[in-house]
Amino acid sequence: MTVLPASPAPGDPYRLGAHWDGSGTSFAVYSSAGAYGGSVELCLLGEGGERRLPMAVDCDIWHTYVPGAGPGQGYGYRAHGPFAPARGLHFDPSRLLLDPYARVLKPTGKRTLLPLLADPAFDWGDDRAPRHPWPRTVLYETHVKGLTAQHPEVPAPLRGTYAGLAHPAVIGHLNRLGVTAVELMPVHQFLPEPFLLDRGLTNYWGYSTIGFFAPHAAYSSTGHEGGQVTEFKAMVKALHAAGIEVILDVVYNHTAEGPPDDPTLSFRGLANEIYYRLDPADPARYVDTTGTRNTLNAGRPEVLRLIMDSLRYWITEMHVDGFRFDLAATLARQYGHVDRLAAFFDLLYQDPVVGRAKLVAEPWDVGAPDSYQVGRFPPGWNEWNDRYRDTVRDFWRGRPAVGGLASRIAGSADLYAPERRGPDASVNFLTCHDGMTLTDLVTYAQKHNEANGEHNRDGTDDNRSANYGVEGPTRDPAIVSVRERQRRNLLATLLLSQGCTMLHGGDELGRTQGGNNNAYCQDNPTSWYDWSAPTPLTDFVRRAVALQRDHPVLQRTTFLTGSGDPPDIAWYDREGRPMTPARWDDPATRFLAFLLAGDRAAAPDTDLLALLNSGADAVGFPVPGRPGAVYEVVLDTTAPDGAPAASATLKTGDVCTVPARTMWVATAGLPGS
Repeated sequence: MTVLPASPAPGDPYRLGAHWDGSGTSFAVYSSAGAYGGSVELCLLGEGGERRLPMAVDCDIWHTYVPGAGPGQGYGYRAHGPFAPARGLHFDPSRLLLDPYARVLKPTGKRTLLPLLADPAFDWGDDRAPRHPWPRTVLYETHVKGLTAQHPEVPAPLRGTYAGLAHPAVIGHLNRLGVTAVELMPVHQFLPEPFLLDRGLTNYWGYSTIGFFAPHAAYSSTGHEGGQVTEFKAMVKALHAAGIEVILDVVYNHTAEGPPDDPTLSFRGLANEIYYRLDPADPARYVDTTGTRNTLNAGRPEVLRLIMDSLRYWITEMHVDGFRFDLAATLARQYGHVDRLAAFFDLLYQDPVVGRAKLVAEPWDVGAPDSYQVGRFPPGWNEWNDRYRDTVRDFWRGRPAVGGLASRIAGSADLYAPERRGPDASVNFLTCHDGMTLTDLVTYAQKHNEANGEHNRDGTDDNRSANYGVEGPTRDPAIVSVRERQRRNLLATLLLSQGCTMLHGGDELGRTQGGNNNAYCQDNPTSWYDWSAPTPLTDFVRRAVALQRDHPVLQRTTFLTGSGDPPDIAWYDREGRPMTPARWDDPATRFLAFLLAGDRAAAPDTDLLALLNSGADAVGFPVPGRPGAVYEVVLDTTAPDGAPAASATLKTGDVCTVPARTMWVATAGLPGS
């Protein structure tokens, strides 16, 4: 170890992080150590050991400039100050701390990392953001590793990596599905929790961030010395060239440092009382509204700066198109409660870079009376709509849900109209990473999380699952047929609803997790996509996505009102009569039809008729619509790939027979068209 006591060369206190200018590097890091009479040292690591350099300080920003330091240089910080956990202070110069702004983090152990100076050079060429409007966006939530870990057409060295995701076979699959954006589960550098390592498991999902600027190194096929940055950029460039946007699932609500008694890695050793929410009654403890035993204090300007700098970096330097914010309600707890006027919302709204990105909220957190905030985020935000998920599931498993179903199909005006947002604010989904896959949803009635090592106590009880006969897989052809049809019914409803669609990656392949609804620690075939057996369900999803894409009546930015002549939407019961309050409220109602008028959409379109029968019996239904209209059936969930029988037509006034547990979609041209 070498200590240089000379006066430090000043760096740039206005640019946090390490920035190479071609001749040397400016280092700057935030720490509150000076407020307690302490200091911060920059530590350069190499073959000669550790070289410690003093740093100048301006307003708690510690900075210095090191001539000759360039890409690949290892570094860290040591913060001197009081170690007083009872006061919420954790300064400890024996710990080499990670730079919160590090662009490259090299793994050196299971829970140890080394920051390296990054080379920002990359040829973006003519890269352009696709910028798909929200109503035409089809999100595909996926996992960088899981998507390609078993893909037979991806070369083995590329499987499970950024390069694997960018492989033509994978992009071709996404394009054929009609996906317009991938929503990637966390790619910020993350670490496994100690309790998982003790069980011989690891953190697969990645919701345990330690580096908000660094791509996760394990997803790189080109090494951990900076190759992960270049490879991530190349992935984005390839997806953009295919017309696919890149949305990152970001976790700014907590960090991988865990509770105060876990090892200090970065933030805790630099400014514990600033970065984390401390219990006012006991500063030795953290406030926890994330369920992870710590919560970042997004009410502090220093933390907000970290978040905003990170978001801008991923947009400007890494060219991503948007973000899905995990437990987003926590970020609005400026004064302990969720506040729509919180600085977090103001900053994003006003920022000329971040304000143009796609912003998606998981609109809740945990452990507080006001944790659930669906429908309450301000304009400019889209939200995961779990009420959509629950209501659609209820209808197709035969629960009383028809009134709520109509609201969800029509865009959830009850949730978003009061905030002057349109139906495209709703991100409609049926399944996601957190819960059962679509196949498991119709196969299991209970969770099966035994492999997680918590005696099946983890994960929520998914009381909206349905097994349709027996628990678990079966070869009974009747039960298999019903389950497969129910998958198609759920997907068809999703893609015929107003709002933004999100597909759970792998559902189109019939992916199963064996009933595990909390596979966050299963980095194995339980979670990886199985590409071995082609399935007609993929063709069904492709057909349903194309139907949504081709019809403006399914891409509205204003809410359906049921008014006009003809009305923009009309709802019918099983007798072909307009729905009445009594029928809406009837818990026995298992049939619903709706007709969208093409000439009342934002752009001319055909009329579109959808018939949904969740009951166990066929329904004889008098076809409504304009006099003389002839509808062509374009989607039929009785068929494995959704293709209707040849020349399947419905005529206004005729009685058609809709089979049990079936959804039909039909279109009719406008008069004179």
